[in-house]
Amino acid sequence: MSVSLQVTPGHCLYDEPLRVAASGIGPGQEVTLQATVTDEGGETFTSLSRYRAGSGGELDLSQCPALEGGSFTGVEPEGPLWALQPQSPFRRFLRKDVQSPIQLQLSLYQGHEPLGPLLATATQERGFIGEGVSRIPVREGKVRGSLFLPPGEGPFPGVIELQGTGGGLLEYKASLLAGKGFATLALAYYGYEDLPKQMKDFHLEYFEEAVNFMLKNPKVKGPGIGLLGHSKGGDLVLSMATFLKGITATAVVNGSLANVGADLHYKDIMLPAIGFEANRITFPQPGVADISNVLNNPLEEPNRASLIPVGRANSKFLFIVGQEDKNFKSDFYAKIACDLLTEQGKEKPQVVCYPGAGHYIEPPNFPLCKASMHRLVGLPVIWGGEMKAHAMAQVDSWHRIQAFLHEHLDTQDNIPSKL
Repeated sequence: MSVSLQVTPGHCLYDEPLRVAASGIGPGQEVTLQATVTDEGGETFTSLSRYRAGSGGELDLSQCPALEGGSFTGVEPEGPLWALQPQSPFRRFLRKDVQSPIQLQLSLYQGHEPLGPLLATATQERGFIGEGVSRIPVREGKVRGSLFLPPGEGPFPGVIELQGTGGGLLEYKASLLAGKGFATLALAYYGYEDLPKQMKDFHLEYFEEAVNFMLKNPKVKGPGIGLLGHSKGGDLVLSMATFLKGITATAVVNGSLANVGADLHYKDIMLPAIGFEANRITFPQPGVADISNVLNNPLEEPNRASLIPVGRANSKFLFIVGQEDKNFKSDFYAKIACDLLTEQGKEKPQVVCYPGAGHYIEPPNFPLCKASMHRLVGLPVIWGGEMKAHAMAQVDSWHRIQAFLHEHLDTQDNIPSKL
């Protein structure tokens, strides 16, 4: 009987489970599964996992443990995805074109090391826009981004999603959230079209315009919206929740409670960028920097001017913290936020800490980025994280973020916001 390799379904969203099985293998035969994807820059990411077929010549990744010597061990159905690693150093797995699915190539080989003959192949398309989800480019006033709307009449809970210092427009989180029932705006804020080219000065009025754009949209359920920010996007959404009206729920993934990288202006208020000491950079390996101790303490003078006064915010908060984050001291910042909010009599935020998780906590199945170029530092930096723990954190945090946003946005009365 010929060997057959099945991956189901043939097309799914990127954050959905992976199901791989094979039949027709020799009883107890050793085999190796190779997973491969190629990103938009032509970089190839691969993983290898080693198995021993069952007595009937069957292999099911949801039941069969991966053996020592591959990219992961144990029963890990999604392991071939989250264990993907680039062939070139310092590459982060990204998807800018969410309208085209990623092709996951699976190849099953006889033996372990060296690999024997190719036994079977299979392909799966993993996309980012669910059935019925619409993508609308946004060029409204000064606002630049893409709005993703779930299928149906709505109105839907509204979310603005912001990413980090890389600039440009990344849409993969927003498009996936739309498939979960959220009208989501992926908002660019620099390095895109006619927006500022560099991180120098940001004006909160731009982000306020984006909030008003969402709340005026008949597809968006009011009177408030949610925010989701990662890294630099984290301190921006904290500033939005602090100074702007119309924010009901704010989720921060490995963000800072100090304003980072560029001065932030709003009316007669200015938060300077937190100071840093370049001499605190270390190099755990040649040419790769550890910047986890670079930023100054925002609780010490004169750095308090950069501290976001989140205690004045009326939003609910969720902090997702990777305890191996090598970019920010995310757990420290989350604790400060708890203190500032409780001092003002506000509800204590949810803080979820993940041991072994690094800085780039993405949706499920994204591979761990161990190190990549940092646009502001100008060097490759390590981001932290242990592969399996990081992968589990991504699954859990993705569900928690959705539950948090649904909890606080679905129950709103749809009345006009007082903006």
